[in-house]
Amino acid sequence: MKITKVSFERLDLTLSVPYTIAYETVSKTSNFILKIETDSKIVGYGCAAPDWEVTGETPEMVEEAITGQILPYLKGKSPFHYVRILEDLNAMCTDRSSALAMVDMALLDLMSKKMSVPLYQFLGGYRESIPTSITIGIMSMEETLWLAGEFVKKGFTILKIKGGADLQEDIAKMIRLRELFPKVIFRFDGNQGYTVEDSIAFVKATKTVGIQIFEQPTRTKGTHKLGEVTHAVGIPVMADESLKTLDDAFRLAQHELIDMVNIKLMKVGGIMEGMHINSVARSAGLEAMVGCLDECALGISAGLHFALSRPNIHFADLDGHLDLENDPFTGLFRLENGILYPSEAYGLGYAE
Repeated sequence: MKITKVSFERLDLTLSVPYTIAYETVSKTSNFILKIETDSKIVGYGCAAPDWEVTGETPEMVEEAITGQILPYLKGKSPFHYVRILEDLNAMCTDRSSALAMVDMALLDLMSKKMSVPLYQFLGGYRESIPTSITIGIMSMEETLWLAGEFVKKGFTILKIKGGADLQEDIAKMIRLRELFPKVIFRFDGNQGYTVEDSIAFVKATKTVGIQIFEQPTRTKGTHKLGEVTHAVGIPVMADESLKTLDDAFRLAQHELIDMVNIKLMKVGGIMEGMHINSVARSAGLEAMVGCLDECALGISAGLHFALSRPNIHFADLDGHLDLENDPFTGLFRLENGILYPSEAYGLGYAE
């Protein structure tokens, strides 16, 4: 099987409901869709979702990598050599993690379609479904409680609350949420908004809430601060923006700075690299979650198939597609009562 044609499309998507986190308000996103055609008539698809804060890329940087390196390199290659292809492109496309993730997805989509199985089965097929959290951005107390109620009515049992802008307001929200929704699992994402002192104060003040995961409370610069929080509090601390590479995973694990890792395919460079990071986490006794950025359903599908393939991945935060208007990808998986189920279609589940 040889690659005969490679093309791409840029999708500039608007969020139906903009959201705010500790360092920005998001109302739109750009995704890139890669299409790889072969002489066997099998077609593979991948998605890139650049984010300056998380992946260090602008859409223009990704488009330049696609046209300048990725398209010329891929044509004529055998997708069976996907590890070599990804290694070569990693050297050519320095600091273009979402662009690499896009190629990684498309190649694995091709391979699993060639094998006539869904991607999660090609990767190992450890489980067949996984519950996902749904996120509530920074908003007023009244808006937070209303939206939480709406999500619970839709069947979600896990809510991730964004904070980091106002410590006392965050504390008050979490306590009130627990009062109103006693059976819901709560996760809290500080998005780098807290100091070490703020983080410790937050955990102490919300002890009765029973927060499941405390995600990235401190800034990425000076990861020792994240370690200080980890050793000072009694709930699991997760690295997100602090973990972008395999080296990051090794360093954080080696120095026992965290309890958990958030593997987002866009920031680490795809499923193959995500597997390496997950292996480091597993060897260090760290549990893993698969997260996402503002990705269309094709990107979310890749994260889902990855999550389903590995025993060390117990958690998912795969809701980035839900507020995107005019997402062209539908039916790749289903979401029922907060649980994600893959399609039994081959690969990532998409075919034109």
